[in-house]
Amino acid sequence: MKRILSYLRRAIEDYHMIEEGDRIAVGVSGGKDSLTLLLALKSLQRFYPKKFEPEAITLDMGLEGFDTSNIQKMCEELGVNYTVKQTGIGKIVFDIRKETNPCSLCAKLRRGALHNTALELGCNKVALGHHKDDVIETFFLSLFFEGRISCFSPVTYLDRKKITLIRPMIYMPEKFIRREAEKLNLPVVFNPCPANGKTKRQYMKELIRNLDRENHGLKERVFGAIQRSCIDGWKINQ
Repeated sequence: MKRILSYLRRAIEDYHMIEEGDRIAVGVSGGKDSLTLLLALKSLQRFYPKKFEPEAITLDMGLEGFDTSNIQKMCEELGVNYTVKQTGIGKIVFDIRKETNPCSLCAKLRRGALHNTALELGCNKVALGHHKDDVIETFFLSLFFEGRISCFSPVTYLDRKKITLIRPMIYMPEKFIRREAEKLNLPVVFNPCPANGKTKRQYMKELIRNLDRENHGLKERVFGAIQRSCIDGWKINQ
């Protein structure tokens, strides 16, 4: 946990992610990333000089086999308020729209539902579990499939919603999160999404993994290039 908090705090302070009195909704999908983020923020809360309150939110997509009971138990043990928002997103994407490329629509609908739920709960920020590998994958996805140089920002203010998105795990490598989640025995939930493992992101993950093996240090160099650029506010605010 000590190393997790080191990664987390460095990103939070580099990009001024947390201010006094923040109420932060953590989007908890049940995967290793979001569960690690929730645990880390709750641990950070105990000693961070700026007082803030984490709140856990899970969107139930309506997919068969999704069980949140272990997340509920974890939140009770941590003393974090936990909300499960029932949605029909799974039905809309896979049954009604029958999307051949479902990820884009699904992500859009999930973002809207998460932001609205956070606002209903009185939160002014939403914390997402994107990690270092997500940064690199998103950069290449934009380049390969959209023909543009782009990546999500560490901090994004949504003017229409009046809410701020933060990504405190951007310095954490995915392999480190996976190892720590197993060590901490986090209650990772089975993902019943029909598109799981068949997405463009999965393709890009495997491609980058192979490229990094052939060109040692590639991922670190790409991440450094993104951070040094002005892409979507990635310059560190000193």
